[in-house]
Amino acid sequence: MRVLGVDPGTITSGYGVVTEENHKLFHVASGGISPSAKHPFPKRLKKIYEELENVIHRYRPQVIVVEDLFVSKNIKSALKLGHSRGVALLAAMNAGLPVYEYSPSEVKQAVVGNGKAEKKQIQMMVKALLDLPKVPHPADAADALAAAICHIHSSRMKEILRSPSALRQPRRGANQLRSTGRQR
Repeated sequence: MRVLGVDPGTITSGYGVVTEENHKLFHVASGGISPSAKHPFPKRLKKIYEELENVIHRYRPQVIVVEDLFVSKNIKSALKLGHSRGVALLAAMNAGLPVYEYSPSEVKQAVVGNGKAEKKQIQMMVKALLDLPKVPHPADAADALAAAICHIHSSRMKEILRSPSALRQPRRGANQLRSTGRQR
């Protein structure tokens, strides 16, 4: 499975492409899309859209994951971030790709094991999980890679739960409890 993760932003939108083969994760590409702050807002959105189209065309993901919005106290910033998310969703839909969305806390939980993890922890875990020589740059790229990893882990878990053989195998702890309880 090849997944494109997107961490939308109006200053920098991070992207990260991760492939899973035989339950191993591989880094394919990552980076940031940073339109000029001098340009009007609609032109910056167009730049994000065009760059995401290029990433999709170049790396051919099967799925796109867009990080969901977090609750913001600054309404104007939240609206602008929403526009950036919309552009990412539009690029995915125009490419005919399925889109999945995860909240920042779901991504952190899947990658670090703590839904309130700090940015540095996410960066270090992404580096470790993808066996990278250094932390992905910019930080938005690490977040996008984390979103892709989150989806791969989530898909793997759903696959396990759908498997009839996974459901039939007795739990080791449960059998041990039953047998010790009957030996009295």
